[in-house]
Amino acid sequence: MKAIHIHSHGDPDVLIFEDVSIRQPNAGEILVRNRAIGVNFVDTYLRSGAFAPPCMPFIPGKEGAGEVLAIGEGVHGFAPGDRVAYVETLGAYAEECVVPMHFLVHLPDTIDYETAAAVMLKGLTAQYLLRRTFRVEAGQMVLVQAAAGGVGIILTQWAKHLGATVIGTVGSPEKAEIARQNGCDHVIDYRKEDFAARVKEITAGEGCHVVYDGVGKATFPGSLDCLRPFGYFVSFGSASGTIPPFDIMLLLEKGSLFATYPGLTMHLARREDVLTMSQELFDAIASGAVKIPPPTRLPLAEAAEAHRRLEARQTIGATVLLP
Repeated sequence: MKAIHIHSHGDPDVLIFEDVSIRQPNAGEILVRNRAIGVNFVDTYLRSGAFAPPCMPFIPGKEGAGEVLAIGEGVHGFAPGDRVAYVETLGAYAEECVVPMHFLVHLPDTIDYETAAAVMLKGLTAQYLLRRTFRVEAGQMVLVQAAAGGVGIILTQWAKHLGATVIGTVGSPEKAEIARQNGCDHVIDYRKEDFAARVKEITAGEGCHVVYDGVGKATFPGSLDCLRPFGYFVSFGSASGTIPPFDIMLLLEKGSLFATYPGLTMHLARREDVLTMSQELFDAIASGAVKIPPPTRLPLAEAAEAHRRLEARQTIGATVLLP
């Protein structure tokens, strides 16, 4: 089969489109023919070496959607031909992928392959951020950094549906319009304004209950200055680089704050959570509470270009690769 192979860490040019072998599924595994593959910042971290892959060479990518081709011993509830989506499975940048049954879910008829590939990792991330890490409730003030990004668009809509007042930061007028269309009550262009000062203005000096920050280095510690006393700083990504080490006393000085960096892998450790979280995400989409814009589409062979655009912050919403 054709796949993207990485033989050494580096810039996007290390993403090589070539022939690789594919094995049959072992016990508890399912072979999936990919129809669409999600592109995420975690893929760039693995490519660059910021996150260590299990071995080298490897096929990147952690989410996709397609049809079941074959099932391994002990698999139940799935059959060849089923429409499925998966997440947290390294090796998605390929025509076919062997997926542990644990991370595979049936795809509702109302969700197409491209939408599923665009939303599994980002949507499940939004689900645990909003419903588990800090449970957003009506009347709260929420700040979403990079509100026009793949996760940001979902976070913004979902938080608004829950009754929160949503402030979003963006990096261009075009992205500001996207953020407004997706429910942001207030939009801040961080390239033109001091976002922490603007948040203080918007909240009449009180600050937000929670900040969801997938940007990292460029927005820290400014994000802390956007919080009210006992507020939650929730870091979930490092699009601009990792946050440098800091003195934990900073949290006391800025208002007895809470700070956390949760991860999707731990939230999906139990099969029952994979199912319930996915169902809640699909229900939010089906109800119209969360609308997923059509993703940017690129051929699988152009994965390097997808990474260049993502790292240059040139993308709006999600990008998918098509085998």
